Amino acid sequence: MKKFKRILGLTTIAAMMLTGCSIAKNNNSNGTHQDKETIKIGVNMELSGAAAGYGNAEKQGIQLAASEINKAGGIDVNGHKKKIKLIIHDNKSSIATSASVGIQLATKDKVAAIVGPATTNAGTAQIPNITKAAVPFISPSATDPSFTLQKNGKVHPYVFRTCFQNNIQGENAAKFVTNKLKAKKVAIYADNSSDYGTGLAKAFKATYKGKIVDSQTYSAGDKDFNAVLTSFKAKGIDAIYVPGYYTEVGLIIKQARQMGIKVPIIGGDGMVDPKLAQIAGAQNATNIYYTTPFSTRLAAKNPVAVKFMTAFKQRYKVGTSAFSALAYDAVYMIKTAIEKQKADDSIKLTKGLANIKDFNGVTGKIAINKTHDPEMPIAIEEMTNGKVSNSFSVK
Repeated sequence: MKKFKRILGLTTIAAMMLTGCSIAKNNNSNGTHQDKETIKIGVNMELSGAAAGYGNAEKQGIQLAASEINKAGGIDVNGHKKKIKLIIHDNKSSIATSASVGIQLATKDKVAAIVGPATTNAGTAQIPNITKAAVPFISPSATDPSFTLQKNGKVHPYVFRTCFQNNIQGENAAKFVTNKLKAKKVAIYADNSSDYGTGLAKAFKATYKGKIVDSQTYSAGDKDFNAVLTSFKAKGIDAIYVPGYYTEVGLIIKQARQMGIKVPIIGGDGMVDPKLAQIAGAQNATNIYYTTPFSTRLAAKNPVAVKFMTAFKQRYKVGTSAFSALAYDAVYMIKTAIEKQKADDSIKLTKGLANIKDFNGVTGKIAINKTHDPEMPIAIEEMTNGKVSNSFSVK
């Protein structure tokens, strides 16, 4: 997902300057190579700062996958088992820091691959350097449609993701609101501080078959949404579509319910965090829906997901999230790519990632397409009293 556009500006300029200098010093077109006993996997993740909730959830999934693989003997590289060594860095939800972490991992630590960052802006910042170093990275949650593409429309050769794009979320939310909720009059209240919120809103508008009676925006960090919600209430809406992150969406839900708005409130995977219900209040978090790549209820039918959820609960003593699941799948995709290529150098590993088909992951069966995006299932979860009460599979 693309988070907090407001952190662009000077940090972007700094990242670009840092990137340019580093490329000149660290040009390694031969990729990276691993030692005889270990395979280094880098983690460039938002472990502090604005997006830390997502980054820490993903780190848990990464660590669980690596520990499982090592316990089972490691990754088979042409008949020789090698253990994973994770090298974890906090990019502090900063574009400039993410760029420097990418440089460190690719050119100094010489990892075989990188998992993360979680957000589109932070992930984009490391692309020039990892491309020069010929080291692939997988973002578990960068959902901007153009993330894996260059400005000329060609795919970034070393950029992959395990999550679906914003437009897919917006389109499926609109179909759900139309066909399942039967809502004929909808208001949209989108986060305009990121391409995540605006991208979902655009896709929703293009697909929804009913009447959009109003479309308003807010910014990350806003606290008071009462004026806009009052105007929505006066227009007799059947539902509100709120593409954004749990920090603000939780407050929007709380304030909407306090003024007597009881209609369904629908959003995207930025709502997938336990803090949503804490912010909104459990009783207020009823008749709430969001698109997600991973539903624990639907996952009960998937043996890979059941194994993951059980292991996650045992290790961390809490239930899992979509972000942990996506990151977990990313590590196993790296393992699959190495074993199919029978090599762990970064260039051959990249080829293996691009050729992944019928990967049985926690989030379902995944195939990487020509734009390095996953073709995968999507689900919608319903919340009642702050807990997931129902799940819907979207075909």
